[in-house]
Amino acid sequence: MSTPLEFSIDLAQQSGAYLMDAFHLSGTVASRKPDRSFVTEADVAVDNLITNAIHTHYPSEAVLSEELHTSLSESSPAVWIIDPLDGTTNFSLGLHVWGVLITRVKDGWPETSVLYFPRLNELYTAQRGQGAQLNGSPIHTRLPDPQQPFGFFSCCSRTHHRYNITVPYKPRILGSAAYSFCMLARGTALISFESTPKIWDIAGAWLMVEEAGGCITHLEGDAPFPLAAGQEFSRSNFPTIGAATPEMLETARTQIVPKRQAREAIKI
Repeated sequence: MSTPLEFSIDLAQQSGAYLMDAFHLSGTVASRKPDRSFVTEADVAVDNLITNAIHTHYPSEAVLSEELHTSLSESSPAVWIIDPLDGTTNFSLGLHVWGVLITRVKDGWPETSVLYFPRLNELYTAQRGQGAQLNGSPIHTRLPDPQQPFGFFSCCSRTHHRYNITVPYKPRILGSAAYSFCMLARGTALISFESTPKIWDIAGAWLMVEEAGGCITHLEGDAPFPLAAGQEFSRSNFPTIGAATPEMLETARTQIVPKRQAREAIKI
């Protein structure tokens, strides 16, 4: 029997092949869900594909997925967290940054993660205590380079609406929460921040950043890990910030301030 990592890689590549066939540069029809995010037929089809495979190979383990299984009613020693198509808006617009996210959580914490971006030919993998890789080669976060005048701060489209930002690096919005944190893990970005991610957006990226030598945590609200049962995860956001070093993370936490908090400080 294959290991969880081998199983996840094979399943991500199968899902990626399906999505590549469904992807069109001219765009794909998408509809809005109740939370105002987008969904396509491909999201649901791949969610079904992955969920069915997990139920077949790991029948005693739970599944938490963006489209079909958004709640976790009771605790389980192992939970698979699935985002069948991270970056649905990009996918629907014919943009290239989108991927399949498969993460196995054990005893409440991400243990194995595969993040596959087929249009970019980038396969990110990580296992707890064994490092992170891109297409089979180790990746690491990096310190600012004195020879590089521009640092890279990856964030989401809602960041500047919800937060006052004084991070001294060039912001870039990539349209995929997981890919944003992969940029940190591979040493391209110095700071990454997502203001409203769901658990399936960040589960794999959380492990990827840690195994690449970086630091990642929630900025405010409840912590996503250890994973707790008895929740409807489609209603929960986990503002998440990552950085190359603990010192950079602490500094960035002071440079990304909720606008409501800033207004209250002015009143005082």
